[in-house]
Order: sequence, then C-alpha cells, then structure tokens
Amino acid sequence: MSEITTTPSRSAWPRWVRQSHRWISVAFVLSVIATSIALAQPEPIIWVSYVPLLPLLLLFLTGTYLFALPYFAKWHRRGRDVA
Repeated sequence: MSEITTTPSRSAWPRWVRQSHRWISVAFVLSVIATSIALAQPEPIIWVSYVPLLPLLLLFLTGTYLFALPYFAKWHRRGRDVA
C-alpha cells in the first residue's frame, strides 16, 4: 500500500509561502485603509494605528524568505555539485 502524507513536499513549500504572502498583503492594505478611516474620525482611537504592524511583520518575514530562496537554491546546488 502507498502511504498518504499530509505534509507539503519541499517543492510545495515556496508556493504556499508565496500564496500566503499575497493574502497577507491584502490584509495589510485593508488594515491600512481601516486605520486611516479610524484616525480621521473627530476623536481618533490611537491604538488602531498599531493594527497594520502584524501583517507588516508577516509580510517582512515571508518577503525575506521569498527574496532569499533563489540564493539558497543556488548555494544548495553548488554544494551538491562539489560533493
């Protein structure tokens, strides 16, 4: 019998991160719009200005991973060719 695995393979991991990065960017844009509207009120709620920071942090982490991915792949290929 063949085993069914539920964990994503190595090739599916970057695709999942890229798709997450796109959806997080949508959440970030919506949170910035909501924050702008909330701060434009006559009595603004100041803590709302911190709402976009979580999606921004997640965008930074996923974006850094996606930026470094080709360099890691080249480094991994180079190490495999030497051995």
